Amino acid sequence: MALVDEAGTITTANPALHDYLALPAASLPGRPLTHLTVLGLTPHTTPGLPEVFTGRRHHLVCTRRIASPRGGETWAELRLDYLASVRGALLTVRDTSLGHDLRARLRTAEREDPLTRLAGRAHFLDRLADTLEEHGLRGGRGRVGLCVLGLDGFRHVNTAHGHLVGDHLLRAVAARLARLAPLLASAHGEAPVLARLGGDEFALLVGETTGPGQLTELAATVLRELREPYDIAGRRLAVSASAGVAELRARETSPAELLRAVTTALGWAKAEGRGRWALFDSARCEDGAHQDLLATALRPAVRDGEFELEYQPLVALADGTLHGVEALVRWRHPRFGRLAPNRFIDVAERDGSIVELGRWVLRTACAQARSWQLARPGARPPYVSVNVTVRQLWDSDVVADVADVLAETRLPPSLLQLELTESEVVGQTGRPLRALQELSDMGVRIAIDDFGTGYSNLSYLSRLPVSVLKLDGSFVRGFPFTGAAQGAEPQEAEPPGAKAPGAETPEAEPPAAIGAPAPGAATAAPVPGPLTAPDRSAAPGSRDREAATVIAGGPARSTTAEGRPADEVIVEALVGLAHRLGLTVTAECVETRGQAERLRAMGCDMGQGYLYSRPVPPERIGLLLETTGRCPGWPTPPPS
Repeated sequence: MALVDEAGTITTANPALHDYLALPAASLPGRPLTHLTVLGLTPHTTPGLPEVFTGRRHHLVCTRRIASPRGGETWAELRLDYLASVRGALLTVRDTSLGHDLRARLRTAEREDPLTRLAGRAHFLDRLADTLEEHGLRGGRGRVGLCVLGLDGFRHVNTAHGHLVGDHLLRAVAARLARLAPLLASAHGEAPVLARLGGDEFALLVGETTGPGQLTELAATVLRELREPYDIAGRRLAVSASAGVAELRARETSPAELLRAVTTALGWAKAEGRGRWALFDSARCEDGAHQDLLATALRPAVRDGEFELEYQPLVALADGTLHGVEALVRWRHPRFGRLAPNRFIDVAERDGSIVELGRWVLRTACAQARSWQLARPGARPPYVSVNVTVRQLWDSDVVADVADVLAETRLPPSLLQLELTESEVVGQTGRPLRALQELSDMGVRIAIDDFGTGYSNLSYLSRLPVSVLKLDGSFVRGFPFTGAAQGAEPQEAEPPGAKAPGAETPEAEPPAAIGAPAPGAATAAPVPGPLTAPDRSAAPGSRDREAATVIAGGPARSTTAEGRPADEVIVEALVGLAHRLGLTVTAECVETRGQAERLRAMGCDMGQGYLYSRPVPPERIGLLLETTGRCPGWPTPPPS
């Protein structure tokens, strides 16, 4: 510290200032402050200095880099404060070298990752912004690509081998990427800009891309190279990486949007398994946002009555009479319109709203079945089949729910059937199996849906209280085409395991409406009944050949050694097995009369499909029950 008079002359200085400037003791008093060139305080370099000496300015603060007489450089903060009592100013010199060095290191850390020496996140974002701006100005046609890598199972490396080994692995990955970068130069000769974004994530920025193919090829090359083992601290480690890739027009995106896109794609890649890449797709992203909207609206929709049930007949193959119906749910969404179950069932299962929706389906279906029973006293009432999921068995007390609904509606347990897909049932133990056994003991029928979809071990049938097997529709569609005009348009298959409460096989509606003329029929043709099969008189030859291709899936399927179609032999064997176990069999996706006749000849008990009816509102089922009780698609037997 030192005191300076109005003329700018040092009048006194403490020993610390002498020592800091490496000057002899008491050598500063009497010297003009501006003569201390080491401090850099001159009117030229520090405007306003004379005003502080005379009190026209209260204080002045500046930072100077000082060449120390002892060698090296230091940084100091110089402060002058006017003191009216001494008619001069107080000079304070404070060494700020440590703080300055720290700030410099922080700025370096922003530009460079201290662990891997690659570009750091902040510097990379600056480069990304500059690249987008540069390429966005090229007539609006410039494109930029970004690939973000994430190591698979890196947390396990830290847990199993320690964070020091994990750090060594990150450095090894960075070094491998740095060696690889020049080989990944674009068509314009530019190598990707490498960066570590944080954790186990790395980024490669490519300017002036030629299209998505360039980025996906880059991602595949990088992932292949990163799979090679690493020698880390005496250990040989093998890790894979997943990659998210985005390639967009520079003018139409921003750094935040491009990073969000590539991070989304990385999430897709990791969800699909290790060592994969995924290319950002805006349509897929919009679908994810759409599902988020549905998830938000699901529970309120149940409470607000936005769901409705339709029913598809379950028909006795022996005579075409309706024995039961399957309840199928629809969502009348106020914004998206009428949604089929495959649009929202998976969403409901993920967020748990399947439990609340399942209760509503169960209660509504049982109440409807009871009303059909009461409407025809003394007649055989149809049973109702309701789909349930294993999540419902885990997350709710299905046994109590069923008991409450049956008591509330007064529906006999024998008129309720619960369906679970084979893929969900196999491998289940504990609570789900106990729940199924209690439901069976209650008198409720248990059906295995989509039976035969890939499981060769049938021992689970001996452990489950099953009453009905519903053969997957792929078997029936595999029946060879006979060449006779045989009914309804084929319905689309559904992937195994996709069914849930109120979900049926097809999503698309068949071409002919129930209660309306079939394609090719005259507009004024009479409607023969409440449930009408498509017209069989229109263009039988060409239509049959077209149906044969769709139903049989193209060319004829494989055959047995005896020359019989494999699917027919499988169905016949499954029907025989089921009957020996005391089970009944329902065939799904029955679309032609020829298929129905074959199934009947094999001893199959029930059929379900568009040959008989698409799903219809409950009043249509009621009208059928009040008339013949026989579904269209099956010839009415001649009077005896």
